[in-house]
Amino acid sequence: MTLSCLIVEDEPLARKLLTQYVEKAPGLSLLAALASPLAALDFLKENHPDVLFLDVQMPEITGIGLLKILPRKPIVVLTTAYSEYAIEGYELDVTDYLLKPITFERFLKCVEKIHQVANKGKASSVPAPPEAGNTEDVATDTFFFVKDGTKSVRINFAEVQFIEGLKDYVRIHTADKKITTLQSLKKLTDLLPDDKFARIHHSYIVAIAWIEEVHRDEVLIGDRMIPISQTYRQDFKQMVDDRLLK
Repeated sequence: MTLSCLIVEDEPLARKLLTQYVEKAPGLSLLAALASPLAALDFLKENHPDVLFLDVQMPEITGIGLLKILPRKPIVVLTTAYSEYAIEGYELDVTDYLLKPITFERFLKCVEKIHQVANKGKASSVPAPPEAGNTEDVATDTFFFVKDGTKSVRINFAEVQFIEGLKDYVRIHTADKKITTLQSLKKLTDLLPDDKFARIHHSYIVAIAWIEEVHRDEVLIGDRMIPISQTYRQDFKQMVDDRLLK
C-alpha cells in the first residue's frame, strides 16, 4: 500500500529534510511540501492526502490550531522541537510525534506505525459485530469503559496517567480520580494503544505522554515514582531513546 503525504513545515531546512525522508521511505508518496498553514488549508480543499506531517510552531495558525479545524483528518504526525505538545497531540488522536532533529531511523519507525494505522483502518471499514455478552469492557480509539461497582465508567485514554495491578483488580489513576475495577493488567495491556502506553513493571502500565522524568529504575508521573522492572527495562529504554534529542 502506498500512502500519499502532505508536509506542512515553515522551516526550509526541516521541510527539505522531511521531503527527502518521504521520498526515500517505502510505501509513501509526496503530494506537496508547503510552508504555510493557510496554503495547506487551500490545498486540502481539493486534495485528500492519507498522511499529514504537521509542524506545531508556525505563523498565522499553529499546527494544533490547523488540526482542530480540519473537517477531514488524515493520519497525522506532529513534528516539533518541544515534547510538551505530546499530550495535546495525544488528545487530538495524533498517530505519532517526531521530536526535532529527526533522524531517518526514527522516521522509519514512524512510517511503520503509519502503515499499521492505515491497515487497521482498512480492515475495520466494515465493523465486526460485537461478541455476545461482551458488555463489561468496551473500547474505541479514544476511550474505554470499565465496571465500577454497578455502573460502567468511561475513561478517555488521554486522562490515564498510569494503571496499577492489584492481584485480580487494577487501579486506574488519572489526574483527579482513581478507579478500581475487577480486571487483569494483561487484558489492559492488550487493549491500550502501544504507541501511547508502556508496560514497565509486572504491576504497572504508564501513559507515555504523562511521564515527566525517566530514571534508571523509576519514572516520575505527577508526584509518584513508579518502578521499572528488569523484564521491561530494555524495551522501555529503547522507546525513550527513540524520542531522545541527540
